[in-house]
Amino acid sequence: MNSDLYKKILIATDGSEQNQKAIEYGVDLAKISNAKVYPVYVVDTAAFSSIPMDSGWEMMYDLIKKEGREATDQVVKLAEEAGLESEPTVLEGHPSHEIIDFAKNNDIDVIVMGTLGKSGLDKFLLGSVAEKVIRNSPAPVLVVRGEEKKE
Repeated sequence: MNSDLYKKILIATDGSEQNQKAIEYGVDLAKISNAKVYPVYVVDTAAFSSIPMDSGWEMMYDLIKKEGREATDQVVKLAEEAGLESEPTVLEGHPSHEIIDFAKNNDIDVIVMGTLGKSGLDKFLLGSVAEKVIRNSPAPVLVVRGEEKKE
């Protein structure tokens, strides 16, 4: 079964295990549609606003950017294994705003994302990033709930 409905699919990732299911859905949807995959990771710069800018700040910032590249590379690898073209991007700013702006500026047909969040608080907030993207995105949004971690 093939579809021409989607040609450009943004897959938002935060690098967490909980986001893996959303990545797999996004790649599967792209495979059915023969779409180009746009893995996107956003470095949340608001998290750095209260930290004094010193060498510790730079080191932490570099680590988070590296995590972003690794997270998008994971999506690229799955896309390549599925025979799909991809274009990874690491952005900076507020995650929901950056995802929405990227979708607008790149004529994205659908956004696929998990509830995005590595903490219990984020789970409680339904992944406020996902909620804001749903409310404000020009493109349809497919939100995939991650696997519950069994402790």
